[in-house]
Amino acid sequence: QVQLVESGGGLVQAGGSLRLSCTASGRTFSSYTMGWFRQAPGKEREFVAAIRRSDGSTYYTDSVKARFTISRDNAKNTVYLQMNSLKPEDTAVYYCAANLLSSISVGYDYWGPGTQVTVSS
Repeated sequence: QVQLVESGGGLVQAGGSLRLSCTASGRTFSSYTMGWFRQAPGKEREFVAAIRRSDGSTYYTDSVKARFTISRDNAKNTVYLQMNSLKPEDTAVYYCAANLLSSISVGYDYWGPGTQVTVSS
């Protein structure tokens, strides 16, 4: 079992930046592939970014490439999502997730409660 808690959300103007953090407790953090997902009002939850457990490879959905950066600090049991050049369409609840299978956009076993990101125009 692993417990995940996100932080760092808030209100920001378009063009601004936020850094989300997700801290894990429980089993060895480095064993997990970590992902970020988001869900906007009235929409399905969507994959945003992931960082693989084995080699630290990173993956992004097309709409955030070159603007968002996922990273992890295994010593701190924390994964980050640096979000730059934010747009109103980035407004959503952002969720951190973990899996043991190296899955990238599906197959996550553990989820945090989410943190709200609101981008004003």
